[in-house]
Amino acid sequence: MKNEHLKNWFNKNFESRISGRYITLNHLDLLLKDLQEIAKIEILGLSENGLEIPILKIGNGSKKVLAWSQMHGNESTTTKGVFDFLKFLNSKEIYKSEIDLFLKTHTFFVIPILNPDGAILNTRENFNKIDLNRDAQLQTQRESLLLRGCFDSIKPNLCLNLHDQRSIFGFANGNPATISFLAPAAEKSRKITLARKIAIGYINRAVQLLEIEIPNNIGRFDDSFNINCVGDSFTALETPTILVEAGHLGDDYSRDSSRYYVFLALVGILLSASENISLDKAMKNYFHLPENEKNFNDIVLINVLLEKGKLGTVGCQFKEVLNENVVEFQLIVDSISNNQKIYGHKIFDLQGNRVLINSQESYHIGQKIESIFDETHKNSIY
Repeated sequence: MKNEHLKNWFNKNFESRISGRYITLNHLDLLLKDLQEIAKIEILGLSENGLEIPILKIGNGSKKVLAWSQMHGNESTTTKGVFDFLKFLNSKEIYKSEIDLFLKTHTFFVIPILNPDGAILNTRENFNKIDLNRDAQLQTQRESLLLRGCFDSIKPNLCLNLHDQRSIFGFANGNPATISFLAPAAEKSRKITLARKIAIGYINRAVQLLEIEIPNNIGRFDDSFNINCVGDSFTALETPTILVEAGHLGDDYSRDSSRYYVFLALVGILLSASENISLDKAMKNYFHLPENEKNFNDIVLINVLLEKGKLGTVGCQFKEVLNENVVEFQLIVDSISNNQKIYGHKIFDLQGNRVLINSQESYHIGQKIESIFDETHKNSIY
């Protein structure tokens, strides 16, 4: 499959009716109606606050794929990417034979928003302030029970656990993590089980498409084992599971560019089966991907003259704030350090000068930022 064809299709046809960071079930009503031609849509059950959780079934094949997005309510980029992919399946404008083969050989189950209460509140947690991705074993929440019941009923051959990652993630070489993958561990030793090998093979297909577009921004998430996480739990049950983490690049805080990379990843994983390589080569490629680190801030001020005459670094990070159904970004002071190495999506070199934050020379970690001013050069930074 050629990136240029996929990109041309995407730019003309992506699902423009959903955009930005705030995506709830209300935004999906018309989209779901339009998909009734190719999808059987049912209500999986109700959330903790009584909202319906729809599930889509597409295709009639024996190989079953189960995907879910917005397990964390404020992580909506993959939801946009899923609907871009579903529109691609429905259009059949290009790669019709690949789409027809997929629909003939696979049954694709999709839960667009597993945590609709968290989506409305724009929170990671659900209505009861529980992180559903730490509830795989206890299953204290309705959403957790519904996902596990769906898993047990469908008995999928592959699971896709779709998330967003914060803009704090990057790599040791200073590149930001725009999309990251994980084939979760099945137990504490993190040995490579058959389920992990199969997941890694699928990940390799996605990377083959993505590395043409963003060769330096594809990462591998930490594979420390936690049986309370859904991906680890399902892998422990010998089901290949892939964690997909949509990330950040440049000024794309709406994540309306990142969604394209999610779309490419789904095309690679699910439609490019003919582009196989050996599992051994896929394993080598997977572990060659750089591992995610928490080493980025949104804005970084370097060589700042701090108190007591020392030079240092000030890291500033955006915090999401929901205001009248719009996600806004409040900048805060995240770190002040004499020697900490932090990469930034934007970097300003103060060259030994003081900086005024909110017109003050004194500032502290956690402080809200309304303005940043280079006192020496009389230059407004933010």
